[in-house]
Amino acid sequence: MTYCVGMRLNKGLVFMSDTRTNAGVDNVATVRKMFTWHKPGERMITLLTAGNLATTQSVVSILDERTKVPAERNPSLLETPTMFQAARLVGEALRETIQTNVQSGQSAEAMFGATLIMGGQIKGTPPRLFLIYPQGNFIEATDDNPYFQIGEAKYGRPILVRGYDPDMSFAQAVKLLVVSFDSTLKANLSVGLPIDYQTYTAGEYEPTHEKRIERDDPYFQTIAHDWAVALRSAFLSLPDPEL
Repeated sequence: MTYCVGMRLNKGLVFMSDTRTNAGVDNVATVRKMFTWHKPGERMITLLTAGNLATTQSVVSILDERTKVPAERNPSLLETPTMFQAARLVGEALRETIQTNVQSGQSAEAMFGATLIMGGQIKGTPPRLFLIYPQGNFIEATDDNPYFQIGEAKYGRPILVRGYDPDMSFAQAVKLLVVSFDSTLKANLSVGLPIDYQTYTAGEYEPTHEKRIERDDPYFQTIAHDWAVALRSAFLSLPDPEL
């Protein structure tokens, strides 16, 4: 399984993804699920992937090839005039990849399904964030819906709902996402470390900060421990019911 989050802040964008993929309990591997294309001073686009691994890797390869081989651009993510057009391009690549692999029936289509988060900025337009469905259609993040989750979203969502603030700093946003991922890891073994994250400051057109949080990362261990202690303390401080 997977857990990925794309978040829109007033100062830019934040992305985080796990790296676990499995085809059964005896076939677990680490696979990157965050991919970035950028032209310094002109654009930056980041993609998070969840779903069938063959589908997502094929989509990323198609998008990557179009940036390198002129005959295959048609156009590429490095040429689209707007983020909306970039989302359409990614959606079309996803839909076509799934349809190519589908043999027959709805169950076959679900087997090859994938969902993507795409965000970034093209010069002359503001940063934008999209959730792209297997059918190729998509929705955009708004003030009322400022972040997207894909994969195992339910365990980490309560943390985001309670803690999100559009004015928070990148450090606070990363901390919030780390807590959300820790909650997900504790509840579901199909999501696992390492975790990749990236921050993007509006108007920079290249990643502000990128890092992989490994299994022995001291910051992650501190957050996981201190969050558990804080939750226990908060629980014990609540009044007991009258029985």
